[in-house]
Amino acid sequence: MTAKKKASAIPAARLALYEKLIATDPKIERKGATIPYTSNNGKMSTYLSPTGELRMRLPDEERAAFMKKYGATLAVTHGVVQKDFVAVPSALLARTAVLKPYLAMSHAYAERLGPKTGAKRAARRAGAGRPAGRR
Repeated sequence: MTAKKKASAIPAARLALYEKLIATDPKIERKGATIPYTSNNGKMSTYLSPTGELRMRLPDEERAAFMKKYGATLAVTHGVVQKDFVAVPSALLARTAVLKPYLAMSHAYAERLGPKTGAKRAARRAGAGRPAGRR
């Protein structure tokens, strides 16, 4: 029995606007089938929520300025505040020229965060953190 690929529930119009934004920078590649995102060094820089809301990871100063200028808030996913991500106001997604510099900032910020490490995975493989009887 083969598993069916889960289709994205994101509205097609919002997905098209996200893809148009990403296309403004040929160095940035869109990834993800059900939750479209961009990343750098394994760190997510932007993504569309399941409802099609754009989330962008921005550095502290730029995040605060963006939130003040556009009335944005911090992104909240499953009740958890994502302190590095802003929830981009819906109307702003259609303004590609306005978002383009923020896309570049987001991508550069993810790069500055450094490569994603597999420390947790390596620790699990080594048996760290397991009770003595389970090794």
